[in-house]
Amino acid sequence: MDYLESLSRLHDLTKFGINLGLERIKSLLQQAGDPQDALSVIHIGGTNGKGSTAAMLTAVLKEAGYRVGTYTSPHLRSYTERIMLNNQPIPEQDFADLLEEFLPLFEQVRVETGENPTEFEVLTAMAFLYFLRCQAEIVILEVGLGGDIDSTNVIKKPVLSIITNVDIDHVNYLGKSLREIAEKKSGIIKSHCPVITASCDDEVLHVLCRKAEQMEAPCLQVFREVFCQSLRETEDGQYFTAKTGHREWGELYVPLQGEHQLVNAATAILALEVLISEGWEVTREHLVQGMKKVYWPGRLEVVRKSPLVVLDGAHNPAGMEFLSRWLERKKPGYSRVILVMGMLADKDRAQSVDYLAPYVDQVIITKPLSPRAGNWQELKQYFQNRQKNVIIIEKLAAALQKAIQSAGSQDMVLVTGSLYLIGEARDILTN
Repeated sequence: MDYLESLSRLHDLTKFGINLGLERIKSLLQQAGDPQDALSVIHIGGTNGKGSTAAMLTAVLKEAGYRVGTYTSPHLRSYTERIMLNNQPIPEQDFADLLEEFLPLFEQVRVETGENPTEFEVLTAMAFLYFLRCQAEIVILEVGLGGDIDSTNVIKKPVLSIITNVDIDHVNYLGKSLREIAEKKSGIIKSHCPVITASCDDEVLHVLCRKAEQMEAPCLQVFREVFCQSLRETEDGQYFTAKTGHREWGELYVPLQGEHQLVNAATAILALEVLISEGWEVTREHLVQGMKKVYWPGRLEVVRKSPLVVLDGAHNPAGMEFLSRWLERKKPGYSRVILVMGMLADKDRAQSVDYLAPYVDQVIITKPLSPRAGNWQELKQYFQNRQKNVIIIEKLAAALQKAIQSAGSQDMVLVTGSLYLIGEARDILTN
């Protein structure tokens, strides 16, 4: 089986959609020898910031000389990006060979559970087996959806659990209140395993701290343990200082923009403090050099400079709020902001528009490359309600061409609304 054939077989599983629960993944992994039980794992959940925090930890631990496996989702361009070893995607043929190895196991899953495994469950199982065979010394594992019954939650004893934050998202699966969503996300907290959170919401903290207490797990709050101070921004990133109760980390640079990335950096630093306390060898120089090498595309990423073209993967109201704060600071330096936007149907489009509308001058609505796009044209109505100049162009390539041709040298073109959209935009603009 080659890579393209493996993708075809994998896409056959998408018809089973999102089907939360651990029975199928446990059955699949048991047949594969339970590779996840032999791995040292940092398990990262939360509404936003999971990927950026994972990218920072990966870069620093790799700099420290460890073999680091990283599992994230979704991908921007290729499925191989989801399964990385030392920041290198799994080779396409290895991906195909792993899937071919798992295909015969599906029938036993159906016998034991009465259901087929989903695409995400199969990818998760493939990642565990790949990391074990590649002798990954530590695995950064990103939760797919929620926590308690997400496919990644088969880890019995992680080195560390991280819950970046909790906000309203995926309400059809996780609940409509912060308390309900926090309950779901707290499911990755394990007995006697430390947990870190960057949340500062009292209701969320009550839920997480109560669960940690029940599990006798030390619970560390980023805003109490780490102090980060912004120094200056560059066109591609930012300088800042960081210190904890244990050490001064000094001046650092991360090639990611936005004040929210300082929160993610603080979260990663606190995670490193926990690892150091447990015997992992990470120095200040590893942190300095690793942070400089963080690569996490599609997050306030500048892909062209005249006119400025920025891609950002914000796709829910919490992400749009972070993006709006960045726009508020940046807008005075530009004549106009031309927005190219497409959002999936299961996101809160109205509230997302409320955050962005005050800072944009022209809007082009386009269609995300996803079966979940739904009534993607609906976005036009929300912007028109805010008296914005809006047009619809279905094909992203044409929408980008229109935006860039319309922009003057002092204008900004901002592309956002969906990671699927950002992945397609990167392909178009970087090629």
